[in-house]
Amino acid sequence: MTFEEAQRVVQAFMNSFKQPSEGLNAQGFGGAVIGDGQLYFEYHGKTQRLETSALIHKFRDAPKPGVLEGFQAEEKAGTPTGGGAVDYEVENKSLFLSRYYEQVPPQEAFQEDMKKLLAASAVWSDEVLDRVATRVFGK
Repeated sequence: MTFEEAQRVVQAFMNSFKQPSEGLNAQGFGGAVIGDGQLYFEYHGKTQRLETSALIHKFRDAPKPGVLEGFQAEEKAGTPTGGGAVDYEVENKSLFLSRYYEQVPPQEAFQEDMKKLLAASAVWSDEVLDRVATRVFGK
């Protein structure tokens, strides 16, 4: 997928929510708040892939020992991820459900994928976060 194709995918998605957008900036990043969810887009030029990420949780500090492993265990146990995978980004101390696109997806399929990713991230930020915290911290 080229940068221009990724740009068009993100723009079409945003337009479907009546939110005109430049899509991706010159550095290949974009984002949107959809309802209570946050979606981020990043184009990886070296691999020619579009990464889409729905925010689960933003940590103030690096996660305590056992927290990331708890989320990974939930994923392995089959907790629905909306087609994404658990993804912790060290730079911004944030946990996401992320998925990648190497080919341009049909617009309707991409919109459905993003809806599923957002819905799953809402469950992860509420229910799964509580389960992991209880297991790790005993609260």
